[in-house]
Amino acid sequence: MIKVIQPVFLGKLILYFESYNPDNAELYEAYGYAAGVSLSTLGLALLHHLYFYHVQRAGMKIRIAMCHMIYRKALCLSATAMGQTTTGQIVNLLSNDVNKFDEVTIFLHFLWVAPLQAAAVIGLLWQEIGASCLAGMAVLFFLMPLQTIFGKLFSKYRSKTAAFTDSRIRTMNEVVSGIRIIKMYAWEKPFAALVNDVRRKEISKIMSSSYLRGLNMASFFTANKIILFVTFTVYVLVGNKISASRVFVTVSLYSAVRLTVTLFFPAAIEKVSESAISIRRIKKFLLLDELVKAHVPLTQEDKKEASVEIQDLICYWDKVSSTLDAPTLQNVSFTVKPGQLLAVIGPVGAGKSSLLSTVLEELPAEKGVIKVKGELTYASQQPWVFPGTIRSNILFGKELQPQRYESVLRACALKRLLPDGDLTVIGDRGATLSGGQKARVNLARAVYQDADIYLLDDPLSAVDAEVGRHLFEQCICGILKEKPRILVTHQLQYLKAADQILVLKEGHMVARGTYSELQQSGVDFTSLLKKDEEEEGEKEEAPRSPRIRTISQNSVRSHSSSVLSVKDESDQLPAEPVHTMAEETRTEGTIGLRMYWKYFRAGANVIIFMLMLFSAPQAFYILHDWCTNVDMLHVPPNGNGDLCILCSSGLTGATIIFGFMRSLFMFNALVSSAETLHNRMFNSILRTPVRFFDINPIGRILNRFAKDIGHLDSLLPWTFVDFIQVFLQIIGVVAVASSVIPWILIPVLPLLISFLFLRRYFLRTSRDVKRIESTTRSPVFSHLSSSLQGLCTIRAFKAEERFQQTFDAHQDLHSEAWFLFLTTSRWFAVRLDGMCSVFVTITAFGCLLLKDNVGLALSYAVTLMGMFQWGVRQSAEVENMMTSVERVVEYTELESEAPWETQKRPPPDWPNRGLITFDKVNFSYSSDGPVVLKNISAMFRPREKVGIVGRTGAGKSSLISALFRLMEPEGKIIVDGVLTSEIGLHDLRQKMSIIPQDPMLFTGTMRKNLDPFSQHSDHDLWKALEEVNTRTLLVTESCRVWKSSDVHFLM
Repeated sequence: MIKVIQPVFLGKLILYFESYNPDNAELYEAYGYAAGVSLSTLGLALLHHLYFYHVQRAGMKIRIAMCHMIYRKALCLSATAMGQTTTGQIVNLLSNDVNKFDEVTIFLHFLWVAPLQAAAVIGLLWQEIGASCLAGMAVLFFLMPLQTIFGKLFSKYRSKTAAFTDSRIRTMNEVVSGIRIIKMYAWEKPFAALVNDVRRKEISKIMSSSYLRGLNMASFFTANKIILFVTFTVYVLVGNKISASRVFVTVSLYSAVRLTVTLFFPAAIEKVSESAISIRRIKKFLLLDELVKAHVPLTQEDKKEASVEIQDLICYWDKVSSTLDAPTLQNVSFTVKPGQLLAVIGPVGAGKSSLLSTVLEELPAEKGVIKVKGELTYASQQPWVFPGTIRSNILFGKELQPQRYESVLRACALKRLLPDGDLTVIGDRGATLSGGQKARVNLARAVYQDADIYLLDDPLSAVDAEVGRHLFEQCICGILKEKPRILVTHQLQYLKAADQILVLKEGHMVARGTYSELQQSGVDFTSLLKKDEEEEGEKEEAPRSPRIRTISQNSVRSHSSSVLSVKDESDQLPAEPVHTMAEETRTEGTIGLRMYWKYFRAGANVIIFMLMLFSAPQAFYILHDWCTNVDMLHVPPNGNGDLCILCSSGLTGATIIFGFMRSLFMFNALVSSAETLHNRMFNSILRTPVRFFDINPIGRILNRFAKDIGHLDSLLPWTFVDFIQVFLQIIGVVAVASSVIPWILIPVLPLLISFLFLRRYFLRTSRDVKRIESTTRSPVFSHLSSSLQGLCTIRAFKAEERFQQTFDAHQDLHSEAWFLFLTTSRWFAVRLDGMCSVFVTITAFGCLLLKDNVGLALSYAVTLMGMFQWGVRQSAEVENMMTSVERVVEYTELESEAPWETQKRPPPDWPNRGLITFDKVNFSYSSDGPVVLKNISAMFRPREKVGIVGRTGAGKSSLISALFRLMEPEGKIIVDGVLTSEIGLHDLRQKMSIIPQDPMLFTGTMRKNLDPFSQHSDHDLWKALEEVNTRTLLVTESCRVWKSSDVHFLM
């Protein structure tokens, strides 16, 4: 309302001076109008920013609430639901979709404000220029339905863009999670092509949306010129005379409504359309199936008599898909009482882990009885650790009880294990720990909980024989001996100690009983055990097997050291190397011109063409302003302004054409910059050594690919184009104003200096606040990713609420930085508008003294101040958003590993023998880290089968890392006469194959996992599956959820 009233006061003031008569002048009337102009400017400044502060705060609260709901939902997703979503999709929901609530609240109210304001302006214009105003308003009303059409297109493009973004971030998540496998298989180029293909499709939709934004921006830029041209052409053609008061009131009223109708109204439609898509996506996620567990309160009696009883159990992982297949588990019955150990054995895919999942209520029972008395705790088959110290991983929210804690460390062989003890910081996914270390931490967490019932899913598979024996004797049968325990294992040598043994095969219970009972019954496992014992007996004697195995000299030479290491006690274990997590880097100081240059150069090669597009439309814009505001005021009293109309027609047409060209070209260039920088960042990530992924959590990396790239795709181009247009308009306004009223430069120059000083003062704070906001976002994504990996463990420990609180704490920290950024931006804007109000007040009252060119001076004072403060604010916003460019560019300049191909190429048939020589090899995971392989010299001859043995953390995996050059080793590694350090990494890695320690599956079909890039025939794939005994699993259990043991087979 104030924006509409201000031009009325302005018109009255100009009209006063038009009919000024010194003899009959009522000066108090002019002072009243001047006060009206000043107060309306001041009131608009205060109320405008108060409104924006409250709606932005409301948007922030909605976003925070939605993030909370999304994470809470993620913690209770069922196994079926987990198959319908991905980590990448959830990260995208948290990074991009929820941000639409921040944006939509700003513009939402303009959907009803714009039509009301337009109606008020029509009424006032009718009083000023009569029916001619309808011609100008017709242009505005033509734009409004056009914006509605654009809104539907925005909705369509946003839906498709979000799907492609989900796919890209999902693939990125898999690439970062499986980077070791990708590097060792030399799959970087195919994965780069895969991501680039998805990114290209995503960019095509983003570019279409950006062109629509460009049309909106161009219509905002040119609408005023078209409206004024049409209005005054009609006004003159119907025989009316132009006067200063009518020109300036009309221009001011159109300016007031133009911002709302041609900028805020289309922005509202765009944001509402995009938000509707985001709400639909979030709603779809929130309606996924949940895992509902029955929380039965436990009495003290139940805890004393803790037990697990299962009778005639039948269950399916996916009942809908498994109607024609055999159940996951069928007719399983057993009872475990206090002090009893139940060992569950069986071949791969027999349903052992599924049985534990049923007890945990992760797998719902179709039929049968499950009675659990007591609190459960669980050690998962795939060890899960979260970022933090080893102590925090073991305590898992419990209070530290020093005596119990020490006994747990001792029982789990973690005493004196690491240089910094239990306060060693471990990274995301436990990347800084070996497989055996993770397994022991995982077990220690379960043991420390002091629960009533313990479910242990193959905790001994990742540790060496001596540590395994220590864990079984001191932990499972030691510290836990009074508790009911269910142990899934493949270690048959421990079955004698079990009170009961349950044998599973293809989901059926083959046998159940004590060790002696099963031995007498002649179950398959007994023959396996006897065979195992015979082999152990043969080892003590000379080999008598008819099949003589080749043993390398190096194997014999290393035997003595192996025996010595096996005899060590857990307390004498040597300190094992561990890497620590690095803090996320944050740049300080200003964002230099070099960063802007990199940003522009990434998308626009023809700088001269860009400058031409900047200057040409602006030249016509300035000339149009000059023609409208100057020539129209000097039309002869009896003239009809034909010359002005002709001049204005040409300039309006030129302004429209070049304005639209400039807007579309700039959006094209800036979105192309986003595409180029993304591709450079991804290629840089692929080429950086694996050490980078060990010390940087996955959430930190995904943050840059999700949130920062999201800014580069949409927000930064829009803000940048707006800033450029406003900046050039300011130049035009100053040029026209100074040519007519030179004295207006006297107050403008000091005001400009004040603005720039205030901007510099503001940016010093806001830039760093924005950087803090970006870095505090990473822990949110890291926590989400980590939680999804350990979902079964979190639910088994009933730690959902605590993890929710941790997520909320991470989000609160980010919200503090965001709210600080929001309030500093409002602080800046209020002060800018306050200075503008003072300037308008001085100009308004100054005109009462000068009495010359009052209309032009006041009109330009109001226009210039609005543009000045908006231009300065947008320039500050551009610099704040350039922190995202800065963060992306930082990842384009990461340290690179050796080249993939070099000029020296190995022979095509290399390696044709398989002779591997290590000559004085030293290996470290970082330049400043400990040496994990020291002076290794060994020779592996062709056709030898070599076993590498040693304690957990002894360097077995490091030997493979040195061979694959995951970090560059010192010394020489020679394969068939070729020095590996002299050839390209791909030439080396493509000639070797590996089954990695940590299994990894990619989202998609079984075929995609076996042959991700379609390089082999169906016959080859089936043959490979047969060789690892997995074909029957695919044929008979196609709908079963795959376990880690199956994954090892696939690898």
